[in-house]
Amino acid sequence: MASFNKVILMGNLTRDPELRYTPRGTPVARLGLAMNRRWTSETGEVREETTFVEVEAWGPQAETISKYVKKGSPLLVEGRLRMDQWDDKQTGQKRTRLVVVCENARFVGAPPRDVEGLEPSKPEPVSQEDIVPPEDDVPF
Repeated sequence: MASFNKVILMGNLTRDPELRYTPRGTPVARLGLAMNRRWTSETGEVREETTFVEVEAWGPQAETISKYVKKGSPLLVEGRLRMDQWDDKQTGQKRTRLVVVCENARFVGAPPRDVEGLEPSKPEPVSQEDIVPPEDDVPF
């Protein structure tokens, strides 16, 4: 049986990323992401709902995310779903939750102004020679 587990979300952080390290020193960042959806109901009323999702990033990406984004920052996350299961210590009941394991993240919007050394990249000028190859280089 074939399976496919891929999630792409874009939203705003609900809190500052929480960066921790495993006993072996691997960085793990946990963050909350909120996505809004607006639609018009059959009666013409504009409705809105917000979906909150827990996201977990690992390795160098976890450190980068926790360094450059904070609560309210927009973020695009590509990853996979993982089901966490545990026994509630207070009630003894089994608990579950879905978590998005981030495999790739993209910062959205303008770079944060309060981060030192982060400047937007400037495109290099392109000359006409770079665009049109000389006639003897044409491959046909």
